[in-house]
Amino acid sequence: MKKKQIHNRKVLEPYRKKLRNHGTSAEAFLWKFLQRSQLEGRKFRRQHSIGNYIVDFYCPKEKLIIELDGEYHNRPDVQIKDQIRTDYLEGLGFTVIRFENKIVFDHLPSVLKGIKDHFK
Repeated sequence: MKKKQIHNRKVLEPYRKKLRNHGTSAEAFLWKFLQRSQLEGRKFRRQHSIGNYIVDFYCPKEKLIIELDGEYHNRPDVQIKDQIRTDYLEGLGFTVIRFENKIVFDHLPSVLKGIKDHFK
C-alpha cells in the first residue's frame, strides 16, 4: 500500500505559489528573519502545505508551524476553522504557534524568542 503524501501535494502547488507571491506584509517581514536558516540554523519553508492546509511557515526539523493572523482571524466563524485546522495539524504531531500580524511588527524580538522557545 502506497503511503499517502501529506507534504506539498501537487494539487495545492498553484495555491502555494499564489500565497507566496501575494502574502501579507507581516509574512514578508517575518520571512526576512527566518529565511536562509538565520534563526539558530533552522530551515523554514514558506507557504508549505500539510494535508489540505497551507501553513505560513514550517520548520521540518522542529515539526513547528507558525501562523500569522490578521483581523480576519478575530471572527468567531474563522476562529472555529482555525481550531479545526490546529487540531488536525497537532494530531499529526506538529506544534502550531500563532502570532497576530501587529505583534510581528511591534514586538519582533518577542516573536523570534517565542519561536526559539519551541525549538528542542
